[in-house]
Amino acid sequence: MSALPNLQRWLDGAATRHDVPGAAIAVGVGDVLVEAATGVVNRGTGVGTTTDTLFQIGSVTKVWTAALVMQLVDEGLVDLDAPVRRYLPEFGVLDAAASASVTVRQLLSHTGGFDGDLFEDTGRGDDAVDRLLAFMRTGARQVHPPGELFSYCNAGYNVLGALVSRLRGGTWESVLRERLIGPLGATHMALFAEEAILFRAAVGHLPGTNGGPQRVTSQWQIPRSNAPAGATPCAAPRELVRFGRMFLADGVAADGTRVLPAGTFAAMCEPQVTLPWLGERYTARWGLGFMLFEWDGVPVVGHDGGTIGQGTCWRVVPDRDVVVAVTVNGGAGGALIDDVLAAVLAESADLRLPPRVRPPAEPVPVDPAAYVGRYSSPAGTYEIVAADGGLDVTTIPKGMFVEIGEEPKTARYVPLGDDRFVGAEPDEGVHPQLVFIDDGRYLYNSRAMPRETPGEPG
Repeated sequence: MSALPNLQRWLDGAATRHDVPGAAIAVGVGDVLVEAATGVVNRGTGVGTTTDTLFQIGSVTKVWTAALVMQLVDEGLVDLDAPVRRYLPEFGVLDAAASASVTVRQLLSHTGGFDGDLFEDTGRGDDAVDRLLAFMRTGARQVHPPGELFSYCNAGYNVLGALVSRLRGGTWESVLRERLIGPLGATHMALFAEEAILFRAAVGHLPGTNGGPQRVTSQWQIPRSNAPAGATPCAAPRELVRFGRMFLADGVAADGTRVLPAGTFAAMCEPQVTLPWLGERYTARWGLGFMLFEWDGVPVVGHDGGTIGQGTCWRVVPDRDVVVAVTVNGGAGGALIDDVLAAVLAESADLRLPPRVRPPAEPVPVDPAAYVGRYSSPAGTYEIVAADGGLDVTTIPKGMFVEIGEEPKTARYVPLGDDRFVGAEPDEGVHPQLVFIDDGRYLYNSRAMPRETPGEPG
């Protein structure tokens, strides 16, 4: 009997339930690889999804970038606790003191403290990341002191990509190919659109206007300036399983090639920072590149990725020798991932996936006035007003998100207690959460967004 005989049925059913155009999954159980695919890569063309279809892996890329940094650490070329400026003298943000003190470890663990969602298009040239670095010197606020809080930071990983490029003497892409993609033996992976077109490649789908049918996104990729954080890489799910198996083998690829030094995986899984508590299902701590979970008392690591209309979930269960990669290209993708991941982990790893937080059956008393205000990041502004014992949260997109057609929207959030709120309605199949931290100075939704003072521009 084959492993996971119901995998195709689980995926097909979840795609239908959650209106996901196309999805693919790969599961590694020991040395056995099981794959399934469903739907189409593009509702405009009707081309079917296959198990070797390339999806944009988004921020799962960050673990690849972190692995490149750890290779440098092993060779004595980088000290995790040294200031980034030791290796990139031109690095800087608006805060001079922070610019001089932010360390490599803080970038890896998202505790550098500066604006993270800087999606400036600096061109397609090999200097794209360096040009973003130059922009940061006058365009990146210091939101909190380095090391003080966790705040998810794409920009920090782009700085790490520039560091890798500088010390290796190539582009981030060329180093990734030479140091990871090639040694791993990955064949279904692309770093540019002109490479992805040689494969069957998925495109993203976004919600239609006024509740209409989903639309194919007009912009396929995020700018190259953000490549080391996840803007451009695409892969078939099996390649993410290959990547995970290398970690489970303590740095050794399937053909016996040593890709990472022994002990690197353990070091990357050491907790660096504790995150605000959102519930058992959610990331509790962060390592050096890895999201860290504990489900049913079992350690689980991995990363999520999201690009324009596409999403990826990658999980590694070291104690059970299991790796899972699920990719989607629209619809309620988060709900599909939850459904399929729960079934896969139960059967392959004897592991219960904790449920996500949902609105409580009974109202939780709260004074919403304490949270009213305006909070901002480079990606958008959140305007919060009190409403019926909860909050009405209006999200106003900025920059790239306006360009791809996102519009302001208002959603009701209901209290959970302990300064936490949950969306009354799901977003892409998942009820989002907000938590107010540091005595209400920040709105946290994986990013720590400061409350604006009256008269301050958003």
